[in-house]
Amino acid sequence: MLNIMTSAKRKLKGVVVSDKMNKTRVVAISRLKMHPRYKKYCKVTERFKAHDENNEYKMSDQVIIEESRPLSKEKRWKIINKI
Repeated sequence: MLNIMTSAKRKLKGVVVSDKMNKTRVVAISRLKMHPRYKKYCKVTERFKAHDENNEYKMSDQVIIEESRPLSKEKRWKIINKI
């Protein structure tokens, strides 16, 4: 009997900031990070390239992205749905 371990894929919520590439969207994820010394919160924005098979998501759409296998040199996420 095989014991197959499946890990839950990470899901993040963000905003599409670029839709200029074919089948690829750039999604910005913003969060608050505490400064280790000054204990104040700073806004940190990360940008991920995500796969969009049908080119259906446009700029300023709020979307959910999910981890996937490497699809290209920089693409490791795919867009699941629109919020």
